[in-house]
Amino acid sequence: MRLLLIAAIFSLGGMNSDLQAQKLDSLGIKIGQMLLIGFPGPSVDAAVLQEIRDGKIGSIILFEKNIPPQNSFIALKKIIWTYQQAAPQPLLVGIDQEGGRVNRLKDKYGFPRSITARAMGQSKTLDSVRFYGESTAATLAGLGFNINFAPVVDLASNPNNPIIAKHGRAFSANEDSVALLAKEFVKAHRKYNVLTSLKHFPGHGSSKDDTHLGIADVTNTWEQRELKPYQILIDSGYADAIMTSHIVNRQLDKAGNPGTLSVDILSGILRQRLHYDGVVFTDDMQMQAITKHYGLKDAIRMAINGGVDIMTFSNNLPDRENRIVDIAHDMIRKMVASGEISPARIDQSYRRIMAMKKRLTASGDLSAMKKELARKDVELEKAQSEIAALAAQLSLKTTPTQTPAPAATEENSKKKKRKKK
Repeated sequence: MRLLLIAAIFSLGGMNSDLQAQKLDSLGIKIGQMLLIGFPGPSVDAAVLQEIRDGKIGSIILFEKNIPPQNSFIALKKIIWTYQQAAPQPLLVGIDQEGGRVNRLKDKYGFPRSITARAMGQSKTLDSVRFYGESTAATLAGLGFNINFAPVVDLASNPNNPIIAKHGRAFSANEDSVALLAKEFVKAHRKYNVLTSLKHFPGHGSSKDDTHLGIADVTNTWEQRELKPYQILIDSGYADAIMTSHIVNRQLDKAGNPGTLSVDILSGILRQRLHYDGVVFTDDMQMQAITKHYGLKDAIRMAINGGVDIMTFSNNLPDRENRIVDIAHDMIRKMVASGEISPARIDQSYRRIMAMKKRLTASGDLSAMKKELARKDVELEKAQSEIAALAAQLSLKTTPTQTPAPAATEENSKKKKRKKK
């Protein structure tokens, strides 16, 4: 069953990945793996499909706008399958499916109902987070998603927080409870081979502002204990990936750079102090906390040099001649050529990303995986045929009158013994 589930997630029939990869520029492939984009509308976007085929994009993210209103499950699965089939290397297909307010797959489209992290945390047992975690993961796996940008491990330390606590996105204000519940959420997803991403590092729970609208400064409200859920989950092996926040925290970065662009926060704290060597995603680089204060080139340069592996651009520009993918590729190439970003830094991210993707393909070799699936299918068909044949033979040799009930057989045996005595 696990192999069949993986096959549903990676239905990549007809992909000649090795041949296609050889035709692509090496640096271009690596840069493409560092880009996560959104696409417009509830259908396959031809421009995005071509960018995926060309190796310019390694990951996509879907929102409610991408869900077809009719026959939603099958229609959405076809969209994801089409993109995945075109990719020269396995595509990360992500979504923010936390539950409650941050819930793209709503029940009005026929998907299972979800609840907030706060509601899960208020349950007296872990059954709630386990149940809704598995319900979410099973739905995502069936559709073809392989990463959920959840759970939130921010603390509900500020009950008036306009983006976290207000919408019930945090499990609890207690760091140990957050770590415990988040671990169960991650475990539920792993049962279905769906990765998760902890967010928003190094902690967004104490903020008074929304980074979608501008800078959120937590210098005077942030506490060291906000790092504890990350430390616990990293140490216990339950951090598949981590997403940054755009918050400013001068306790951690004296220059006041937002977490997404901070070498002190990402390389200094996350990589060196917490010993995390997995994939780091950015929150949306098009949020106003970034765009209002930094140019695109500076933001990309600072993010990559800070330790980011995959940059998120949720709202891809519709103009085919002026797309963010082409702009970002060109900028990164030029910065590598000029020495502003080292080739080693690009290689480091590429290694982390491919290590993550290998986890999703079981053996790390899609062609080998597909051969194994085919072999298992043949074995299953053979076993089913043998069972059917055996059942037919038994039905011919045995009738109800020829087979006494066990109780009757036992009674007859006792009677024979009494006669002998």
